[in-house]
Order: sequence, then C-alpha cells, then structure tokens
Amino acid sequence: MDLSALVALDPASAAPPFEQVRSQVMDAVSSGALVAGSRMPTVRRLADDLGIAPGTVARAYRELEAAGFIETRGRNGSFVSPQGDATLQQAQRAATAFAEQIRLLHVDADQALALVAAALRA
Repeated sequence: MDLSALVALDPASAAPPFEQVRSQVMDAVSSGALVAGSRMPTVRRLADDLGIAPGTVARAYRELEAAGFIETRGRNGSFVSPQGDATLQQAQRAATAFAEQIRLLHVDADQALALVAAALRA
C-alpha cells in the first residue's frame, strides 16, 4: 500500500503537517482504505514521499500508536491495528493470518474468497 497516495498535505492548512498525516491515516483506517495488518511505510520513506521531515512523520506515528490505530513491532515495522470491538478485532486478526497463508500458498485471491464463502456457508 502506497500510503503517500492516501495522504495529501495542504501547506495552506492551519493544521500542522504531523496532524494532517495523523488525521488522514485515521480516516483511511476508519474508511477501510487501510486494513488491519497493513504494513505502514517506514518513517523515513513516508517523510521522503511527502517531502517533510522524518520527525514530523515520527510524531504522527507516535500519536497514531497512542490512539490505537497502529502498532509498532520493533524491527519488523509498524502495522495498522485491528479496530472495533473485541470480536471484530479477533476477526480482523484471523483474516490477516488467512491472507498471509494464502499468499504463501500462491493461491489466487478470487479462489481464496470463494473458499471462504463456501466455508462460511457450510
């Protein structure tokens, strides 16, 4: 996912750049444009893509993590956190694990969705 395609900074805005990044990522998560388990770009990469200082992106990421929208997994990077109630969060984690397994098996996405639909009907 190219996060820089979802985030557009407005230099004329009264909101500082870190706030624009934070609010637009939150909107993308809430709308489903960024789904649970999606890998976030590194701070440096997003800063380069947006043409802003890495510290600005780092602050946005810290605030997103504090708000529960992303989680940092050490050297593995930052990822979109599951949202909603506990049941929905558990379902999002299961879906992410399923998608990872499907990618490892090199199964076509349409075929994987058909398998899920059949399993849910059973």
